[in-house]
Amino acid sequence: MKNAPAPFKRGRVESWTPERLLQLDRKELIQLRDNAARLSEPELAARCEEALKDLPARGPTSSGAGSNRKGVQRLIPRNRAFQARGVWLRDERTSWSGVRKEDGAVVFGLWAGSVGSEEGGCTCLLWGPNHDRRRPWSDSAAGRERLEHCQAALARGSAEGLLVHGEAAPGFLPEDRARSIAGVAPDTVVNFRVQKRGDEYWAVWGKSAAG
Repeated sequence: MKNAPAPFKRGRVESWTPERLLQLDRKELIQLRDNAARLSEPELAARCEEALKDLPARGPTSSGAGSNRKGVQRLIPRNRAFQARGVWLRDERTSWSGVRKEDGAVVFGLWAGSVGSEEGGCTCLLWGPNHDRRRPWSDSAAGRERLEHCQAALARGSAEGLLVHGEAAPGFLPEDRARSIAGVAPDTVVNFRVQKRGDEYWAVWGKSAAG
């Protein structure tokens, strides 16, 4: 069992960033919230309460979409995972990428099931044109936003990726429609380059990104 959150000094609410709060499970967040209320730290208590909304209750001590048991990933909602990286999505329902204002880095959501291997590294298609009407999502507002972010990441030379886990829906791109989305592993961040291959944009990392 993990230790409870370390005691905090009054007036140090800013030290509890969204990213740090997302590392806590449900029991720890409840304890931190209650301690904050007891020590007259209403802002921190409110932050904990907001984080708790994104952890579905599965018993009094559940961490929600995942658990901290060995071999099991703790997953959080996509929008919260982006916020933990300093990115606020343009549309929390449809956006799969965004730009961090602090440094201009582009952060993408990558469907974990779409990651493949190539030359000892990994690849994932970020965006492709809607040829023969096979990728209608590419022409949607979210798809055009994704293309814009691909172009920005290509010019920048690097990007970050968050692995989104779930069950794909047959006949649809996961970004457009999925049978279910389990969430994002907040501790897994992929650093990659964007390559333009014809009209397509690909994320590449590992040996395949060398050169």
